[in-house]
Formats: sequence, C-alpha cells, structure tokens
Amino acid sequence: MSDYGTELLRRQLTDLAKNPIDLVSVGLVDDSNVYEWEILIMGPDGTLYEGGFFKAKLVFPPDFPNMPPTMTFTSEMWHPNVYTDGRVCISILHPPGEDEFNQQESAEERWRPILGVEQILVSVISMLSDPNDESPANLDAAVMWRNDRAAFKKKVRQVVRKSQEEC
Repeated sequence: MSDYGTELLRRQLTDLAKNPIDLVSVGLVDDSNVYEWEILIMGPDGTLYEGGFFKAKLVFPPDFPNMPPTMTFTSEMWHPNVYTDGRVCISILHPPGEDEFNQQESAEERWRPILGVEQILVSVISMLSDPNDESPANLDAAVMWRNDRAAFKKKVRQVVRKSQEEC
C-alpha cells in the first residue's frame, strides 16, 4: 500500500464527509484501514430503486490509484450490471487500457488514476437509474429487464422492501 494511495484515500474520504454526494453515505469499515469503505446508497427518486437503502463495500487495491477498487453490494441487488454475488460491473471499475475481449468499451470509459471515489459513486447512481443490458453481469436480470419489465419491477420492489427492513 503506497503512502500516496493512503493519503489520497484519506483526502477523498474527508472531502466526501465535508461535501457529501446526494443519496450516498460513506465511512470506513475499520478506522485503521482506509482501503475498505462502507457505502450506503439510497435508491434514486424516480427509479425502480427509489426508497431502497443499499449497503455496499468499496475495497481498494494496494496499488491504488493505478488500479480501480472493487465495489460489492452487501445488500441484495437485482440489476443487470451487478453480479449475483453483489460485485458491480461498470466500465469505471475495470482496469485501465484496452480490453481485447470487450470492444464495446473504450479505454476512456475504464479506470484512470485521475478518477476518484466521487466519480465511482456518481456512476453507480447513474447505473441504478439507467441499466446497461448490452454487456450484463447478471444475465437473468438483463433478460428480465428486456423481455418482462413487469416481472423485473416486481423483483426490484421486493429487493427495495428487503433493504428497508435491513436498515
């Protein structure tokens, strides 16, 4: 773990405490480890996730900021861009550079060391508002999103209710 990465994360945590992002609360899992954050995301108004309280963890690698963190929902989540184990799959969390196996995603969309936690969290809020079913992490959720929107909405409502009970 680099001194630079540690200092950068401390600064970003302080900045987010002073100037929080709407719908998001951040903190450390353990005050002695700035490389593991607890996140609470409230479902954005006007989306299927509205009213939900979704817990997640953001875990930063030792070589941060050169490599992106991993974000995992610890609350149940039904979404085309979230794996069944809760890992979030969006471009900004993919390692830097081109991916020969994913031509849909340019290097500019992927992680770059100039990006920070705020950009990640804003991207996740955007993902909740506008699922990308073109390259899904959860194929079942993506197929339901495309082919049976009523069933998708019902499943998300169940997830939202469960998140409310857990908070």
